[in-house]
Amino acid sequence: MIATAHAAATKGLVAKLGFAAGQVVQEFGYDEDVDDDFRLAIEELCGSELEEEDYGDVADAVVLWWRDDDGDLVDALVDGLTNLAEAGFIVLLTPKAGRVGHVDPSDVQEATLTAGLHSSGSSKAGGEWNGSRLVAPKTDRR
Repeated sequence: MIATAHAAATKGLVAKLGFAAGQVVQEFGYDEDVDDDFRLAIEELCGSELEEEDYGDVADAVVLWWRDDDGDLVDALVDGLTNLAEAGFIVLLTPKAGRVGHVDPSDVQEATLTAGLHSSGSSKAGGEWNGSRLVAPKTDRR
């Protein structure tokens, strides 16, 4: 029953971040430390597996797992925008405070603004991760 309650809570978090049935979701930054329950909840809700980084078609959403030592967050966010549909969004996932790879919120805010995005919500995303839903202002989208 605990696993079922956890799974239901994770599905609720996924829906709160804006994932919905029929969406194509591209994933960046996958590694062994990602939250598999969160990934599976996205796949179950959307009805298909997450697409890999080299996916070449249009995606409705992007999941970006990001850790402090992963490089340049602005570049990663811009890469996430490459195949993103006009009304699409990026969910940026960073380790919670005190966890290995934690990213300072001010660094996330600066990178988000530099990439031309803004936050439209945030939520915990499993036991070790925080999620931020990022979108581009409609006037900047092509």
